Amino acid sequence: MKTIVIYNSKTGFTKRYAEWIAKAAGAGCLSLSEAKRKDLTGYDAIVFGSWACAGSIKDVDWFTENMDRWKGKKLIVFCVGASPVTPDIEKSLAQNFNAPKLERADVFYCPGGLSYEKMSAPSRLMMRMFVKMIKAKKNKSATEEEMARVMSSSYDIADKKYIEPILKCLQ
Repeated sequence: MKTIVIYNSKTGFTKRYAEWIAKAAGAGCLSLSEAKRKDLTGYDAIVFGSWACAGSIKDVDWFTENMDRWKGKKLIVFCVGASPVTPDIEKSLAQNFNAPKLERADVFYCPGGLSYEKMSAPSRLMMRMFVKMIKAKKNKSATEEEMARVMSSSYDIADKKYIEPILKCLQ
């Protein structure tokens, strides 16, 4: 199966996952900016990966707008976020697709992490304000306490094990 993996990465976590998937699947790998200039109709499977923030997958509209052009192909979306895998993530990701489009693509979540060093100044400021807001909250839940602690500095929870379901889907 001729496969292409396309990624949109802000701090490197999504690019790393895309490269892992491409290598394991024997696929090509392109950044989104490169893919936008290329005819992808010759591929049997198109895998799109991007980063997620507050339940929104960055630039997923590019993928969903092209889905009709790619009818009959295996379509997969993965997104990478700072959160560990939780049951709520699937529901949140599904909101990025309308019902017919969600039925035509398999969607996966891969935990990545935070890299304050690679973030733009506005993103870094936004994250710092978010952490400060959580810390200032009275009667924080245990989850909020842990979130504030972990998100106070850079961390990396990316792991190749999270690409296994994507690779199975490609078989």
